[in-house]
This record gives sequence, C-alpha cells and structure tokens, in this order.
Amino acid sequence: MTAGTLLSGQVTAGGLGLAASGSWTAEHARTLEPLIDHATRTDTTVQRIIIDVTRIERLDTYGAWLIERTLRVWTERGCDTRIVGLPDSYGNLFKKVRAGVGKLTPDKHKRTGIVATLESVGRTMTAVGNDLFTIFQIAGALLVAFLSVVAHPRRFRFTSLINHLERVCWNAVPIIILITFLIGAIIAQQGIFHFRTFGADIYVVDMVGVLVLRELGVLIVCIMIAGRSGSAYTAELGSMKMREEIDALRTMGFDPIEVLVLPRILALIIAVPILAFIGAIAALYGGGIVSWLYGGIDPKIFLSRLHESISIKTFAVGMIKAPFMALIIGLVACMEGLQVKGSAESLGAKTTDSVVKSIFLVIVIDGLFAVFFASIGV
Repeated sequence: MTAGTLLSGQVTAGGLGLAASGSWTAEHARTLEPLIDHATRTDTTVQRIIIDVTRIERLDTYGAWLIERTLRVWTERGCDTRIVGLPDSYGNLFKKVRAGVGKLTPDKHKRTGIVATLESVGRTMTAVGNDLFTIFQIAGALLVAFLSVVAHPRRFRFTSLINHLERVCWNAVPIIILITFLIGAIIAQQGIFHFRTFGADIYVVDMVGVLVLRELGVLIVCIMIAGRSGSAYTAELGSMKMREEIDALRTMGFDPIEVLVLPRILALIIAVPILAFIGAIAALYGGGIVSWLYGGIDPKIFLSRLHESISIKTFAVGMIKAPFMALIIGLVACMEGLQVKGSAESLGAKTTDSVVKSIFLVIVIDGLFAVFFASIGV
C-alpha cells in the first residue's frame, strides 16, 4: 500500500482537506508516520483543517492516535479542526484515544540555592510529622485492640502469637548469638590493644561489661530485629494490602489491627528482651574468650572483675529499654506495611523505609534513655 493511497491532501481557500483511506493500523506505521509529519508541517496560514475518514477500511488504536495527534497539533496552532465521515463503529475508539491523550504539563522551574534548601527541609519535616501522626494513630488503635482482647480473652489469637514468637525469637537465636559474640570479641580486642599502652589491661572487663549490658547488647539486637523481623512484617502486611486481604478482613467484620498487628507486636515485645539477654551473655562470652587468648586475662579473674564492675542496675538498664524499642520497631513496621500501594515498587520502598526508620528511632530511644538514666544517677 502506497503513501498516496493512505493520506492525500488538498489546499483550498483558507483551509486544508485531508482524506484518509485504506488500512490505518500499526503494521503500516513506517508509512503513516512520515505522512502525518508532512501534514503537520504544511503551510501554517490555513485556518481550517478537515480530515475525511470515510474511506478508511481498517483502524486500530495506533491509527486513531495518529489522527487525533494531527488534530491536536493544528488545534494548538489556532485552527478549526474536525473529522468527517467517521463510522459509528470507530466512535468509541476515538473517544478513548481522546480521553487518554492528555496535555503534557511543563516541567516546573527548578529552584536552587537557599530556596531549594528550605523547600527540601519543609517537605522533610512535613513527612516526619505525617509519620509521627500515623504512628500515634496506629498506637491508639493498638491500645484499643489490646483492651478489647483483655475484655474478651477468647478473641485473642494465641496461635498467631506463638507462630510469630517462633519466627521472631527462636529462629533468630543463632544469628543473634553469632553477631553479639563477635561484637563482644571485637570490643575486648580493641580495648586490650589500647589499654595495654597504659598497663591497664584489666579495665577491658569493665568496658565490655558496661557497654554490653547497658548499651550495645540491646542496641545491636534491636538493629538486627529491625532488619530481620521488621522488614518481614512490612513485606507481609504490604503483600496482604496489595492482594486486598486486609479489606476482606474488614468486610468480614474483623479488625485488622487486632488480627494482624497485635500478635506481631506482642511477639516482638516478648522476644526482644529474651534475645537481648541471650545476646548480652554471648557478647560477654566472646569478650571473655578474647581477653583470655589475646590479653592473657584468666577466666576466673575476668569473672571476678566483671562481678565487681557491674551490678543488677547495669543489667536492668538494658532490659528496661528492650520492650520500648521492640514496640517502636513493631509500630513502624506495621505502619509502613499498611501504607503499601498496589505496586511492587511501593512494597520495596516501604520495606526499605521500615528498616531505616526503625533503626533511626531505636538509636534515638537509646539516646533518650541514656540521658534519662544519667539524670537520675543510674
């Protein structure tokens, strides 16, 4: 099929008449595209454009889009444009093409300098405020669900709690022991290496004991849980949101917070103190082995010095922080999961946000507790 048989034109007084014929489908794209480009480059002094499609034999979305594009180009130039001879069978096709071809909005002028910086800070603070509001909102809904379960114990999903405890706590024990053991060993090695200069090798026991029990033990465990279990919570709830399972729960009369969120957060609150205790023991064990093999500190001396340098308050400080950190990890993970939209990209972004925000808030809470305990002399 030649180009002349597909589109022909005739210039009249103040107007341009185009006659389309034959097959206007995607298979003739190489022929149709140059014809449309040539038609839109015709003398711009014309005031009226008429496209006659009476003789078109076949038309698909691609052909309809080409004709619509031609009309839009001439309309933007101020011409009077219209189509004549359009068969009724192609009317809906042109309506859909016309509705789907929107006018592109021009790119906004990019701000630079102090204005752009202030705008970025403002947007960031707005996002932070929205996240805090959502966290408090979920925390309130969680409290209501907890009180409802306390009032009606049979509604609590104990099997779900046990399942999440196994995944969050029991299955995490090996990696927690390994990581905290290595952390304790590294702290002891670095402490001995530097204290040896002053002949104060024995004080490495004090450093390991206080750091592990008060700060690093629970902090490392919570960071691991945020990356391991928090991301899993976000991915699970996000997948349920994408498959509309959460909407289905609401339709059946169930509260998603009570069914999905409450067991997960309770499992975290129970599991994190247990894992923090196991991690602290593993870190002390790693520090003791390195002190013995690298620093020449006998295990009996290590234990004796450890008993002198720490007290039950040192251990309690770390354990008190654990449930609060677990709660914030669970709230952030569930919040991000419930905010997932209907795409895999959204699920990946929210999972990443969950881990980053959880770790950040865990460190913030640890700092706040450190200031609080220091102010009361503990």
